[in-house]
Amino acid sequence: MDIMTMNELKVLMDRHPGWCLSLYMPTHRAGRDTEQDPIRFSNLLRQAEERLLAKGMRSPEVRELLRPAQELAGEPGFWRHQSDGLAVFLASDVFRSYRVPLPLEELVVIANRFHFKPLLPLFANDGHFYILALSQNQVRLLEGTRHTVDEVDVESLPQSLVDALGYERFEKQLQFHTGTSAGSGGRTAMFHGHDADDDAKARIVRWLHKVDDELPGVLTGGQSPVVLAGVDYLFPLYREANTYPHLVEEGIPGNPEELSPAELHARAWPLVEPIFSAAEDEAIGEYNRFKGTGRTTADVQEAVLAAHQGRVDTLFVPVGVQVWGVADPSTNSVHVHQDPEAGDEDLLDLAAIESILKGGTVYAVEPEKVPDQAILAAVFRY
Repeated sequence: MDIMTMNELKVLMDRHPGWCLSLYMPTHRAGRDTEQDPIRFSNLLRQAEERLLAKGMRSPEVRELLRPAQELAGEPGFWRHQSDGLAVFLASDVFRSYRVPLPLEELVVIANRFHFKPLLPLFANDGHFYILALSQNQVRLLEGTRHTVDEVDVESLPQSLVDALGYERFEKQLQFHTGTSAGSGGRTAMFHGHDADDDAKARIVRWLHKVDDELPGVLTGGQSPVVLAGVDYLFPLYREANTYPHLVEEGIPGNPEELSPAELHARAWPLVEPIFSAAEDEAIGEYNRFKGTGRTTADVQEAVLAAHQGRVDTLFVPVGVQVWGVADPSTNSVHVHQDPEAGDEDLLDLAAIESILKGGTVYAVEPEKVPDQAILAAVFRY
C-alpha cells in the first residue's frame, strides 16, 4: 500500500499547468477480480480521453498526458499488489498513484485542481488510524479505517533493532524478564544486573527514537491515532521516546509478528473507536453551542474563504456531494454555480483540504450527519 504524506498533499494542491485529472476506482486484493482491475482502469482512461478531447485538448496532448497511466495499466506486477482502492493524479508535470485501504467508487474528475474528497477519510478525524507494530526483528506500520486495514511500505522506518543499531551487539547484552508495573496493570522490563542492563535499555531507547524520528513524516494528516503493538517491556520505553501527540494510551500486548493485519485491526479498533465517537460528538456539540455567535457557518462561500485564511477549526463535509464554483482569495470572492462550468472546482473539496493543511479537523460524513442538515458546517477559531 502507498501513503500520501502531508508534503505530497501540498504539492498536489498547488496549481499545475493545464488540466488536472483525478481518477478513482475500487480494486481487489486477491481472487479473479484482480485480473479485471487493469481492464476497469483502462476503461477509466478512455472516459478521461473522451472528456479531455471534449474540452478542446488535441489528441497528441491527451496521449502525452495519459501516457504514464497507460503504462501503469500494462504493469502486471502493480495490479497483483493492490489494496481496496486506487487513486491516480495526472497533470502535465505530475503523475502520482496511491493504493489505499478505502473502497473507492469509480470517478473521473477534470478540473483546474486535483480532486481529493474520496481520500478525505485518510485525513479526516472519522475512523482513520495507524498501528505501529514493534519487535526486535520487525517494524510494521499499518493504516486502518473503520472497516479496512493494510500494511504501509515505508522504507525510511528502521525495520528492526539490528537495522537501527547496526554494529551494536544488542542481543548478547540484553537479558530481561517482565514484571508487573505498579498501578498500571501492565508489564514492564526488569533488567538483570546494572551497567550492562542500563546500556541495553539505552540501546533499545535509541532504536525507538530512530523510529519516532521517522514516524511523523509518514503519517497522513498528522492527526490520526496511533496504536502501539508489541511485547510488554517496549510500551514504557516507546512512550519515553515518543513525540507524536496522538499515541493511544492503551496498546496491543504480545509479539506482533504472530498477528496478521486483520488480527491487529480487530484488536486495535475497540481502542480507537471511542476516541472517534467522542471527538465527533464533541465537535457537533461545539457547533451547536457557538451557533448564532458568528463562530459558525453553513455558507459555502464563507467557509471556503475562512479555510483559506486558516480560520476553520472544525469542518463537516458530506461525502458524495459536490458544490461547483470558483474561489479567488486574492479578491475575497467565491462564486457558486448550479452546474459545473469551465474552470470550476469542487468547493467542498477545496474547503476540506485547505482546512486540513492549516491544522483544522475535518469530518467527512454522510450527508444526513452534517449539522443542521446543511451542505457543510464549520466552526471558526475566531
